[in-house]
Amino acid sequence: MLCQRAYCYTPRLVQEEINMGRIRQMINVHGRESWTLFLTGARNSYVVPAVASLLTTSDVSHPIRMALGEAVREIKTTALLEAEVDGLPIVTHAMVVDHIGQDDDGKPIEVLFGALAMQQWGIRLIPEHEKLDMSHYTSEFVEY
Repeated sequence: MLCQRAYCYTPRLVQEEINMGRIRQMINVHGRESWTLFLTGARNSYVVPAVASLLTTSDVSHPIRMALGEAVREIKTTALLEAEVDGLPIVTHAMVVDHIGQDDDGKPIEVLFGALAMQQWGIRLIPEHEKLDMSHYTSEFVEY
């Protein structure tokens, strides 16, 4: 069982949440194709060190504890994820983790694109067709 403050997740509940909305595909990170899991069940985004090496990174002064999958991990580095999703540019914040996991086919996941980044860029999932809906992509931001 994973516990973070008032929230506890059993591995079964985590898997059910993952199955609710996820799409896998390649994204382009500074010319490098990276296998990416778009996951509505994850709030934050994550990258592995091989991808982070292409990005601007920053060490955090106080490590961040995150429950990812079935393990609690300590994040010591963050990255500015600049990439292209279906040919459209995105920029978002990501945590650097040693290992995200493998997809259902055993392929290593290099980027986990979480719900906050999807909301920020207007990316929606169409799970029944296993594809992204980029029709709500945001190219201009209006802040109040």
